Amino acid sequence: MNPLSILRDTWFFFSRHLGILVPLCLPWIVIETLVQQQINVAAGPQNFAPWGMAAGLVFYPIYTASLILYMIDAGEGVERGVRELWSAALRLWPAFALLSAITSLLIVIGLYLMVLPGIFVMIKLAFAEFLLVQRGRSPIDAMRESFALTTGHFFLLLMTSLAILAPVWIAEGWITEAGKDAPVLSVVLHSLSGFFQLLLTVAAYRIFILLGREAA
Repeated sequence: MNPLSILRDTWFFFSRHLGILVPLCLPWIVIETLVQQQINVAAGPQNFAPWGMAAGLVFYPIYTASLILYMIDAGEGVERGVRELWSAALRLWPAFALLSAITSLLIVIGLYLMVLPGIFVMIKLAFAEFLLVQRGRSPIDAMRESFALTTGHFFLLLMTSLAILAPVWIAEGWITEAGKDAPVLSVVLHSLSGFFQLLLTVAAYRIFILLGREAA
């Protein structure tokens, strides 16, 4: 298992299932982006961070859980429609939102502490969402088990994550500048950026599944 093979498999899955991933996830990402844009206007850039994160915690669990449920279904040969997946994701929302809040807080604290601790926490918690959705773990148990399961695979996850996030971060910088005087364009570009960040979830899930097969 190496980052290149993971990235290849990730892109293959993402492009092959684009027809369902767009209606499944993109509407929620667009709504999230619109809400965050309005918060930025109302609160101002200096006060955006906490309120923007709060808005993200409302919508992120819905589209991410929907994506994870779809990947689980694809692996098991099960077919569910978009509304069924949304319904299942909404039932998971309380636990998923709590997990996302704790994870985000730990990552932010880590980023303030010389950046590297934040990256470490992000990688070590890479499997927590899958453990919560697929195995029904509680948020705390999912975090604890993710820390254990990622042991020995830190650099694989790190290199794969950076290969996906680095272009996205560069694009986000350009999008912020390009969208300053064009709110509609800003929403479109930020939504597309958020959609392609889902590649990270797909890649992490691919690693999670492969490691599970090796353990079996």
